[in-house]
Amino acid sequence: MTHSPQVVTVTSVARAGVALAAAVVLAGCSSGSSDVEPTSFGSSADAAPRLRVEVQDTRPHDPTAFTQGFEISDGEIVEGTGLEGRSYISARDLDSGVERVRVPLPGDMFGEGLTVAGDTVWQLTWKEGVAFARDRDTLAERSRVSYDGEGWGLCAQPDRLVMSNGSDTLTFRDRESFEATGSVRVTLDGLPLDQLNELECTEDGAVYANVWQTSEIVRIDPATGAVTAVIDASGLLTPEQAAGADVLNGIAAIPGTDRFLITGKFYPVTFDVRFVS
Repeated sequence: MTHSPQVVTVTSVARAGVALAAAVVLAGCSSGSSDVEPTSFGSSADAAPRLRVEVQDTRPHDPTAFTQGFEISDGEIVEGTGLEGRSYISARDLDSGVERVRVPLPGDMFGEGLTVAGDTVWQLTWKEGVAFARDRDTLAERSRVSYDGEGWGLCAQPDRLVMSNGSDTLTFRDRESFEATGSVRVTLDGLPLDQLNELECTEDGAVYANVWQTSEIVRIDPATGAVTAVIDASGLLTPEQAAGADVLNGIAAIPGTDRFLITGKFYPVTFDVRFVS
């Protein structure tokens, strides 16, 4: 790694007397430790519904990609990666996987989440406090804006952007100016849930979030912040695939379907899945 590690602690989430407490090494969305076990949120009769993934298909994924942002737009997968000196944004054909364009970030920038908002792609950076506004077609930088705190995940709703920063708060931002317009705290069964990472906004108004250092994805009602489902995405990789992979991080709704593409940092595979009970 090219930056100094620090300790981040996942908010404790108690359910039916079972507490979630995960102490993890390395900051924000940096590379996960291979000896950290995925954490399960557990379940109870009055908990948010528990779902699982049903794999429909698989497709190759670049095993060298430290995936931070992952979205489908106009028949392409737009993906952003992290790590200083290795961060880039790319667009490739959804069906063939052929890459059409790739643009590197400045060498001192650690790329994070991204989203497509009209003819603009917004891309976050981790600690630099910089968001890039990019041309959707060429991915070339149009402008930069500043924000406070860290950047983790980002997705677009019709009237706003939704951003995570590793805390239990989602921040709403203007699609054009990137100015903050509001926020909501995320709760799971009434308790704060942090470590919210890569985001996906869906047509039904929900926000899906990877929970960093776990194999869990949560579905969030952005009007209230309540988690409305917990999705277990563990066990997808074979032992051989998992040996070189890092954490789950990448959700992209497939337009016109009830399916999603999910992947992770250094994953050699992208999974075409449904979330089922």
